[in-house]
Amino acid sequence: MTQAMDWQGGVGRAWAEEWQRTDRTFAQLTPALLATIAAMPGHRVLDIGCGAGELALSLATARPKGAVCGIDLSADLIAAAQQRGAGRANVRFAIADASQWQDPAFTPDLLVSRHGVMFFADPPAAFAHLAAVAAPGARLVFSCFRAPAENAWASAMAGLVPPPAQPADPRSPGPFAFADPDHVRAMLAGWTDLVFTPHDFDYLAGEGPDAADQALALFRRIGPAASALRQAAEADRAGIEQRLREVIAAHTRDGKVTFSAAAWIVTATKA
Repeated sequence: MTQAMDWQGGVGRAWAEEWQRTDRTFAQLTPALLATIAAMPGHRVLDIGCGAGELALSLATARPKGAVCGIDLSADLIAAAQQRGAGRANVRFAIADASQWQDPAFTPDLLVSRHGVMFFADPPAAFAHLAAVAAPGARLVFSCFRAPAENAWASAMAGLVPPPAQPADPRSPGPFAFADPDHVRAMLAGWTDLVFTPHDFDYLAGEGPDAADQALALFRRIGPAASALRQAAEADRAGIEQRLREVIAAHTRDGKVTFSAAAWIVTATKA
């Protein structure tokens, strides 16, 4: 599973270089997340695990009199976000670990994240810290994946390599660490009034006449297939890639490569 240190290295670099494709995969989730955030008060917004900045930039546009700060572990992703946000007066980006971040000149009253909170090494400590640096009554809104079985972009890739002898703890840091609401409730130290709203969407991996090639280029660098290819012996990679092509073909309809995806949109209030 992807962990925090991976985002500081090759994983973060790949996401930064592929931000247009990764933003597209979330194209049916982001509007729902933004709609939930729009109903929340707040003028000092902290975007946790901001990636290449799409959410933060959208919020800066929606709240022109507010201030938005996006933080991420990856220097490459922050560089991409800064480039996209150049010239915007009310948004800034910084390399930072959310579990330790603080800025005495910026006390957030709204904390948001699009799939950026599942990688904390110690989630209760991280969320307790974020509550401590947030303003009284601050709101928290984030999205996270539900179970792997509900996310075909992941489950369809499961057969690319043999399963590990010792399966990883599904609650360990990674894309699906927050799939179980009861687990999330236990992790959100310092936050109350949690609400979990399910949101199903199409994970769009490619579209147009070269949709399959777009999807292949994405999955070579992002997600379970990319991990399988990185870890495989050189002699096995051609076979893995062929099986990946077959998965992509099975999910191609009407010029689009789509996979079912399932997320939670979670809201909470500082206790």
